[in-house]
Amino acid sequence: MFGKRLRDALLSLCVFLVALVVAYGALTLGIHLFVDDGMEFNLEMWKYARDIKRISADPLIGHEHRPGTHSFLMGADMAINSQGLRDREIPLNRTPGTKRIMMLGDSFILGWGVPFEDIISKRLERLFAKDGRRVEVVNAGVGNYNSIMEVEYYLTRGYKFHPDVVVLNYTFNDAEPVPSYRDDGFIARNSELLVVFLGGMDSFLRRFGAQKRWDEYYLGLYDTPGWDAAKAAIRKLADATRQQGSKLIIVSWPELHDVQRYRLQRITDLVHGLADAEHVPFVDLLPAVAGQDSSKLWVTAPDPHPNAYANGLYAEFLYPALKALLPTP
Repeated sequence: MFGKRLRDALLSLCVFLVALVVAYGALTLGIHLFVDDGMEFNLEMWKYARDIKRISADPLIGHEHRPGTHSFLMGADMAINSQGLRDREIPLNRTPGTKRIMMLGDSFILGWGVPFEDIISKRLERLFAKDGRRVEVVNAGVGNYNSIMEVEYYLTRGYKFHPDVVVLNYTFNDAEPVPSYRDDGFIARNSELLVVFLGGMDSFLRRFGAQKRWDEYYLGLYDTPGWDAAKAAIRKLADATRQQGSKLIIVSWPELHDVQRYRLQRITDLVHGLADAEHVPFVDLLPAVAGQDSSKLWVTAPDPHPNAYANGLYAEFLYPALKALLPTP
């Protein structure tokens, strides 16, 4: 009798496991067929981490691009050069007769969802060329970076490019702490289903649950030690560029959910005040897009990263300030 019960229990367990595997396979296939169209934000960010990123040996950098990697993400080709940057191959040694600008930043500068030739750094290069100026604009943007990580990158690696101008591109979430890293396990690294489920849960909780709205979350960062840490890092960068003879400029990138009724002006004012205290030029990019329909600026409707059109507006707006920092010989 006991043996029969054991066999029945094992059979039931096997049936359950087979059903679970079949259901998982069917749901995963459904995601491939109906969800993963190459523009689903959470899946594309997961692919970005899987295909291109790695944990850095420097804990203040956190993560970095693996040199020589490539993927197609959010509708755009993403190719990383031998220096770990989304750029063409630019040697560390300066090109005679050519000025150099380094753009530090996060996914906005990386050009998330934007074709390479349409990102702001390449647009700025073309604007200089149109004026007959030979200027290299190095794209040092990495997704999910904050000010601490960007400054650490410059102090340990970026300075080797010997830029004439360093642009610290500040976004509203740069007061977040440096991420912590752990192995989330095989399933988390390889399961599109889990990515879609967790992303859906996060969206549901932000809309109906206890999680803060996007504007509350970003404003709340500036009442935490994260803002003090970001300020300290920016002061380090200002000191370093002064000692190295480079010019520093801080550029504030607006949040694009609602540019006509902008809710994060307090953050812009805080960063502007820090720039003034360090005697560093400051540019707010909000006026470049303030009269626009917000959704016209987004990569996709649920992903308000600046698209190619927004990058064009920003480049035209920022160009005069950079041109003034690189007077004609």
